[in-house]
Amino acid sequence: MTQLLLGKTALVTGASRGLGRAAALALAKQGAHIIATARTQGGLEELDDEIKAVGSSATLVPMDIVDYPAIDRLGAAIFERWKKLDILIGNAGLLGKLTPMPHIEPKSWDDVMAVNVTANYRLIRSMDPLLRLAPHGRAIFVTSGLAQKCFPYWGTYSISKAALEAMVKTYAAEMETTSVRTNCFSPGPTRTKMRATAMPGEDPMSIPSAEDVAAQIVPMCLESFSDNGAVYKYAASGLFKQVL
Repeated sequence: MTQLLLGKTALVTGASRGLGRAAALALAKQGAHIIATARTQGGLEELDDEIKAVGSSATLVPMDIVDYPAIDRLGAAIFERWKKLDILIGNAGLLGKLTPMPHIEPKSWDDVMAVNVTANYRLIRSMDPLLRLAPHGRAIFVTSGLAQKCFPYWGTYSISKAALEAMVKTYAAEMETTSVRTNCFSPGPTRTKMRATAMPGEDPMSIPSAEDVAAQIVPMCLESFSDNGAVYKYAASGLFKQVL
């Protein structure tokens, strides 16, 4: 079987569990070398074993995504070793507390914005030169339908994802004349720990697995994927472009 990403290098944040882990594995199955970041050393080591089992390789980077100087150091290390970055998957995310807007604690607000918005800005800042050096750089950031739906009590999370989408679309517009393509991926309800925390009464078997959802990130990483500044949603029948 032809591996669609053979020879590519992909950075995946929040890669130790959930959608990030599944995305790292999906890209690895297509031949990509995975640079996996997460706070959990044990989870990264388990991912490394799984990636080796599918015949690919990984570089493990235990780090907190809000350690912004560490993101800069990672960019320098990637340049030193590979001279470019083919794929960036900005997946790491934080749910925060589900509470009425007036009850949001400042620290909870700051923590969510630090992970969901500022960390992704810092990733763009540090990885942009590396994506430009790749023949066909691809950057995908994980968003949520709540960026538009704005349900009660989900304020911090919804606002952070709306900000993320605005940031990605702005960056995409700036990349229009380059070979870099930047888009958002909205997974929808997915069988992850974050989803279980947010929806404790939900039957997890009633929603798609992280593996099924992550498989649809792969087409967005291909050289042939030319869309830019869009939001794509998971659908059982295949990727669905969200019209805003």
